[in-house]
Formats: sequence, C-alpha cells, structure tokens
Amino acid sequence: MEGSAPLAGASASMPTAATPMMEQYLEIKAANPDSLLFYRMGDFYELFFDDAEKASRALGIVLTKRGKHQGAEIPMCGVPVHAADDYLQKLIALGFRVAVCEQIEDPAEAKKRGSKSVVKRDVVRLVTPGTITEDKLLAPSESSFLMALGRVKGGTDQNFALAWIEISTGVFRVAETNAERLLADIFRVDPRELIVAEPVFYDPELKPVFDVLGRVANPQPASLFDSASATARIARFFNVATPDAFGTFSRAELSAISGAIAYVEKTQKAERPPLSRPEREENGATLFIDPATRANLELLRTLSGSRDGSLFKAIDRTVTGGGARLLADRLMAPLTDPAAITARLDSVSFFRDEVRLAEALRLSLKGVADMPRALSRLALNRGGPRDLGALRAGFLAAGEIARIFGRAAQPAEVAAALAAIGALPKPLAEHLAGALADELPLLKRDGGFLRAGYDAELDEMRALRDETRKVIAGMERDLIEETGIRSLKIRHNNVLGYYIEVTVNHQAIMTGTDEAKARFIHRQTMANAMRFTTTELAGLETKIANAADRALAIELAAFDRLLAEAVGEAEAIRAGADALAVLDISAALAALSVSENWCRPVVDASLAFAIAGGRHPVVEQALRRSGEGPFVANNSDLSPEGDAKNGAIWLLTGPNMGGKSTFLRQNALIAILAQTGSFVPAASAHIGVVDRLFSRVGASDDLARGRSTFMVEMVETAAILNQAGERALVILDEIGRGTATFDGLSIAWAAVEYLHEKNRCRAIFATHFHEMTALAGKLNRLHNVTMRVKEWEGDVVFLHEVGKGAADRSYGVQVARLAGLPEAVVARAREVLHQLEEGEVSGKADRLVDDLPLFSVAVKREPPKTAKPDVLGTALLELSPDEMTPREALEALYRLKELAAGK
Repeated sequence: MEGSAPLAGASASMPTAATPMMEQYLEIKAANPDSLLFYRMGDFYELFFDDAEKASRALGIVLTKRGKHQGAEIPMCGVPVHAADDYLQKLIALGFRVAVCEQIEDPAEAKKRGSKSVVKRDVVRLVTPGTITEDKLLAPSESSFLMALGRVKGGTDQNFALAWIEISTGVFRVAETNAERLLADIFRVDPRELIVAEPVFYDPELKPVFDVLGRVANPQPASLFDSASATARIARFFNVATPDAFGTFSRAELSAISGAIAYVEKTQKAERPPLSRPEREENGATLFIDPATRANLELLRTLSGSRDGSLFKAIDRTVTGGGARLLADRLMAPLTDPAAITARLDSVSFFRDEVRLAEALRLSLKGVADMPRALSRLALNRGGPRDLGALRAGFLAAGEIARIFGRAAQPAEVAAALAAIGALPKPLAEHLAGALADELPLLKRDGGFLRAGYDAELDEMRALRDETRKVIAGMERDLIEETGIRSLKIRHNNVLGYYIEVTVNHQAIMTGTDEAKARFIHRQTMANAMRFTTTELAGLETKIANAADRALAIELAAFDRLLAEAVGEAEAIRAGADALAVLDISAALAALSVSENWCRPVVDASLAFAIAGGRHPVVEQALRRSGEGPFVANNSDLSPEGDAKNGAIWLLTGPNMGGKSTFLRQNALIAILAQTGSFVPAASAHIGVVDRLFSRVGASDDLARGRSTFMVEMVETAAILNQAGERALVILDEIGRGTATFDGLSIAWAAVEYLHEKNRCRAIFATHFHEMTALAGKLNRLHNVTMRVKEWEGDVVFLHEVGKGAADRSYGVQVARLAGLPEAVVARAREVLHQLEEGEVSGKADRLVDDLPLFSVAVKREPPKTAKPDVLGTALLELSPDEMTPREALEALYRLKELAAGK
C-alpha cells in the first residue's frame, strides 16, 4: 500500500502539485464532479480541495493543508477505511453523494513499471442515498427506494411514469402517473433519491415539484432515460432476449425503467444487484392520498420528522425487518379493491382466532434474518460469511414455520405465503447448514467460517496449522533446556516471520562457538535483544505459511461457490422472504387488534362510512402511557341516507381544545387502516371503499415559496375541490380562518356548498363560523354536529364527545385562560366579547379603544374613589384562626354573616 494516515483529518502522504498521484486524483475527480471523492491511500480514504472542506465541516474532522497545487496549499482530510461506513452514513444523511476510489492493482505490479509509478486506482462504486446496501447505513424497518421519473411528450400532452427500486432487497415496480398527481405518487413511495432527466428537472412547469422534494431530486443525463434504447437496456440487464415477457409497458414507463437500471449500473460499476423484474402497479389500485394529507396525518413520521408519534409506530408489532418494511409500504398505499382488502383481513382474523399458532409463528419469525438485504450484499460482492448465515437462519426458520402450520386449513393469503416458503431451495438450505460454522466472522478474509468435516483437505490444513503451533511451543521448550536461557522466545512478525529472540546479555551463548554460529543464523540486532533463526525453524515456518494460506484459499473458494449458488436462487429466496413478511404482518396486526381491542371492519363497494365508538390510535396510546385517563370514543356516520345516492357531510362546530382535530384525523386514519387490511380502533366499522383521501387540518406557511398561511390553506383547499369525487373522503378544518371574518365565512360557506353539490363526497367540515349551521336547512345531505362541553362556575369542561346539534359559541376566552394568558387580558377579553355579543359597539371600535387605552392591558385597574370599602373582606383578613378557640371561631362566623347581610 502506498501510505496511510495516522489520524482522521491528517495524512502521512502529502501530495504535491506535480506528483503523478495528484494528477491521477484530479483526473478521477473530473469524472465525478458531483460526488465527494473518497481516494484510497493505504488505510485511509483521503479527500482534497473543495471535497475536503465540505467533508471537514459535515463530519467534524480536522482539515489540514499539505503540499501545493498551482501555488496554493491543498486542503485535505481523511477518514479511516475501517470506520468508513460511519462517515458515509453521516454524509448520505446530509444529502451528499460519495465516489469510492480504490486501488485496483497490487502495489508490487506498480513498482515493476518504475519506482515512482502510481498504483492504478478507479471509482469502484458511487454511494448515493438510494443505492446503499450496508447494514450500518440502512434502518431495518425502513425501505430505501431509488426512484426514476420518465416523461414522454406527445404533442402538447405529457405522459409520466415512475419506476422505483429497493436495491437492498431487489424490489422493482413501475406505474404511470400524470402532472396532477405526480407529487402525491412520489410521496406515496417516499424515495430516498429521485433521478430525473436534466431537461425534465429544469422544466419551469415542474419546478414546484422539485422545489418541494429538495435534495431528494437528482438531475441526470437525458441519455439514461432514452425510451428508444430502453428495451435493449432492460433485456441486457436481465439477460433476456426481450423484456416482452415482463409485460407491455408504455414509452414513459420504459423511460423510467431504463433510467433506474442505467443509474444502478452507473453507481454499482461492474457489480449487478439481483433485482426482480419490473412489476406494474395499475392506476386506481391504491388509495390516492395527496402530499398535504400524508403530512397532516403523520402516517410514517410526525411533522417534526420523528417516527415516534406516527401511525406506523403506534401499530407496528412486527418482529422482522422485512415485515416492518412491508407494513410501511402497505400503510402508504392502502388498497381500493374490496376483495383484496378482505383477503388481508381474513388472514388477520385467522391469526386472531388461532392464538397458539400465532404465538409459535411469531417466536419462529424472531429467528429470521434479513434475507433479501443479505442476498443483495452477496450479489454485489459486499457480503461476508454472516450474510450467508442470514440465509441459513432464514431457511431454518422457514422450515420450523412450515412444520408449525402442518395441514390445517388457512385463508388464501396465508396459504399462498406457505406455498412460497415451501418453494425455498432445499439443496441450498442443506448446503449452507452443512457448510457454515456455528460462529461466523464478519469478513471472509478472516477464515474460520466453514464447519469442521465439510472439506477433508481443509481439515488437514487446519490440523497441520494448529499442530505446528504446538510444535513451535515444543521447539521453544527444547531450546530453553538446551541453552539454559529461560527468557528465550520464539516469536513472529510480518517482516521476519518466525524468529528466536534472546536478550543482548545472552548473545554469547548463540555466537560463542563455531557450532553455535552455524546453527543460529543472525537475523536482527535490537537495542536490548538479538534475533536468530535456524534451519529447522525456517522449514517449519514454510509449512505453517503454506498450511494457513492453503486453508484460507479453500475457504474463499467455498465461499464463492456458496455465493454463486445463493445468487442463482435469488428469485425463490426473495419470494420466500416476502412470504415470511406477509405472515409477520398478519400475525402482528392480529396481536395488535387483541391488545388494543380493535374490531374487524366491513369494507365493500358501497358509499357507507359508519364508525361506532371510533378512537384515534396514536392519541389513545399516548393517553394511556401518560395516565391521563381513557380516550373518549365517538361515532361518525357519513353513509347515504334514505334515497340519497351520495354520502353525507357533517358540519362540526365546537370550542378549541374540544377535540375537533382529533376527531377529524381519527376518521381518516380508520379509513386508511381498514383499506390497509388491518382491524381498526372502533366498536364497529362499515366503510365503502374510499378512492381519494383529503385532509386539511392545521395551519402552516410556506415562506420559502412566498406563501402565507392563508395562501397555503387556499391552495390545498383548491386541490381538494378540484379533485374529490363521490368516493372521496374529505376532512376539512377551519377553512377561511386566515383572513378577515366575512371573507373567511364566505369562502367556507361556498366550499361546503361546492362539496355538497359538485363533489358529492363524504366529508367532515369543522368550523368556528356558527352562521354556517343554517346550511343544514338548505342542503339535504348536510348535518350539524358539535363537540359537547359543560360550563361550571365560569370555567369550561371539555367532554370530547360528538353529538347532534350546533355550538353557539367557541369558548375562546376560556381556552385563552387555560393557556395562561394574564388575568387582566382574560378579564378585558370577556368585557369586549360581552359588548360585541350585546351589540353595544356595533362596529364602533373607537369606543373600545377609549375604554382601555393602549399599553394598559396588563395594568390592574384601580377601583373608583367613590367605591364602598370592602368591610367584609377587611374583617375576614383581621381574623387569626390559629389563635381562636372553637367558641371564638363560631362567634366570628356569626359576625361575618351579619356584615354580609349589611347589618
């Protein structure tokens, strides 16, 4: 190796301007301008120039300046190769892409070309957010998708398609989309990286989409997405004559598939991941959820970006990484086919009823390693013995699971999963079980991963190697007895090999006679010791070296055979792993339904939406953990009534803090859970399939794009009114609150009328505009409901119950008091509210201003000088209860009563 750095951020290798090494670096960097270049030098990856400055800031490592280029010092930093994964994880999380440059020839070969020749290097891999495979860089329960956007223009129209790959598991899917739902479909998959042809990326019409995606979007050369050459590229990658057997794809789909494959080839260089064949998702097969709704409902992450507090975190009871990833995928793409949803629900019901079977299954599943990710690493030559061990563990668990079920009758989804598990390659499973040792090293170069008895020659080499070590110890004892030097040692290092070491004081014994000189061959003189060898020791060393090297060579060859065998069965392994994930989800959702007391929903093709005793799954668990009391369940019924052909609209009024937002969200979440194939938090639920879900709850601005809170509200509301159909479920909260009262009321009023007459969808519309309750008399499908409260001695008690009727006030002043506003502000607010409600000011704001001068809100008002003194209060303050006898206290009470009566 050419050199190594002693510390992260500092290197012993110091490139200068004219060195061949720096010329090589600049050439490789020029070919990878958009990536940080990890340039391998010995035991370190070094970064130079701008890359060094960026990495130093991002990683918090030391920036040095060594050598010169064009008269200026060269900034430089570095990271140890053995810890590179940790640094890569930080860089990828920050949105960087990294080109890993390795030595691709032996340094000895470079020396043959001349003493100053540079070892050949090249980029062996581009590490990007969507193409990582390392365990350290991937969360077990999260998918890491790479997505490609294909676009084909036809006249004035644009056809779009999306293809997405999970390179660590082999998933490959494609779907058509359009400009209207493009962003929503991207957010549904939630890719780590989206690659786009440069002309598409810089199209002004699509700029808003890529602005929202930020660093996720990555422009690439248009040649990667060429639909004309896509068929040949796909056929070459999958090693088939034609991809027609995969299905018939549109030009936009071919463009997206080609882009994804080309980018994988570009980033993985010579390696080829075991991707499944592209599988099309039909339009309308999944519930459309717009981006604002996904963010509002916090399906996978909260608004702050944390998984804690999300719906996924609340329902995840899976025990495998594959099961957790599949659950997240299902949650992001609920089904719209009642039959497919029913099949999933049947599977959950089966495990709910078969309690012992479900418990045994979950126990076995805990032994399942992440087979798809292990297989991917092996195929990309980044795997090790433990990845083969992961496959072995998966096969063993699959065999146990097959025995658990036996021949008992199962629902269709469970039966299909068991069939896929049964199709796992038994010869490979037996081969791995017989070949691999119980304890496996991380790296194959360490050896020791093959089981004793697997290979006769390996056993012989190991025996020779291990026996020789005993012989070395025996030789050392014999030499000590022969020479009488008790401190004599036989040692080993990589330079001298085996040698005999004695202190300087004993050198005379080794060199004092001609016979000793002939036998003990001098090798090295140290400050306090001398080193020798003998003919016998040299011969023994040769045997040891050959035995150890031969043993390792046998193991490495066996590893390659096992790897090839595993990659050859990639399709069956993936199918079996997917089946295990399906069983994990079904058993996990069954356990969830029991522990949380959830019910099986009825999901059909009607327009029903009847929830009895519905609860918010996340809030209910949070209340339980905090000990704040039980969640108050509520009913909702948006089903068509009587002869009505369309669902109902509920106009929800009530106070702030009364639970409106929770009620709104819980209905949307129940619909999502039901169509995911899960039981739901309710006493009963009947849901006619929802094809589009819109939820506009909460306020936020978008200052980066020049949008106020009100503008964001209007843009999202416009999207809902323009897209919702009769099968949609619309959840709207406080439309119009961001502007003047009459403007807001007018907009909200018109929006409800439009939902009723034009969209004709099922909806819940929450508002503080109590005037809108009059619409119930005009719109036959509109019903007034309210969050119930009670007033007690001037305070408001929130019951969190939804009932028929309308609220006549918002209790905003009471909520302000609960929030801790100064008492003077609360008191003044009550006065102003009273005057407004009584019509005393009737638009004359001047009167209110005169009554309370500016800046005096927090000042306590002094009572008028003519006011009567508080005799009762003064008498009460003069009492000293601690100094009074019971009789004196009774007498004092009578006096106070007399004062109160005015005597």
